[in-house]
Amino acid sequence: MIRLLMVDDHSLVRSGLKQLFELMPGIEVAGEARNGAEALALLAKESFDLLLLDLNMPGLSGSDLIIQVKAAHPDLPILVLSMHNKPQVAAQALKAGADGYLTKDCDPAVLLAAVSKVAARQNFIDPEIASKMAFNTRSNGPQRTLSARELVVLRLLVQGKLVKQIAVQLSISDKTVSTHKLRLMEKLGLSGMAQLMQYAIEHALLE
Repeated sequence: MIRLLMVDDHSLVRSGLKQLFELMPGIEVAGEARNGAEALALLAKESFDLLLLDLNMPGLSGSDLIIQVKAAHPDLPILVLSMHNKPQVAAQALKAGADGYLTKDCDPAVLLAAVSKVAARQNFIDPEIASKMAFNTRSNGPQRTLSARELVVLRLLVQGKLVKQIAVQLSISDKTVSTHKLRLMEKLGLSGMAQLMQYAIEHALLE
């Protein structure tokens, strides 16, 4: 039995997915959360076989949440179910630690196959997105060289967060945040926040 924790801020989405999973033997929705904070609280109290995660929710979400979950529960498989079909968004989630990525318009059979595969500690990527990632001729530039933590710091910086605020959110020191900021700016060849904001917009890092 796959004990699944479903995290999505839309109750209709959770209800629809729960009805789908109830039709499938071997899959149990053992927990539901509306945001990242609720998900972390549930994970601290109970064990699950799979985290089914939306990317965009109020508060802690996306790559930030994935990184925190993997830090506390490194063996928990994470399958992202998102509205975004851009390969850059999928690549960012996978780099942060997600084990699979699907879009919400996927066929139910594909979702069920992905749940089973990721719960078995295998990777799964939406076939259409995988094709785009493989054959995308546009260069993503130096972004490919950034670490997952550097990507998170980048996203928080362009959201207007100060170094001290980022340090608190990620539970690291101010000095570590400043080091990440310096390194990512050097890797991207940028010289200021205006250029960093433009880079984030061009590469869909604000989504």
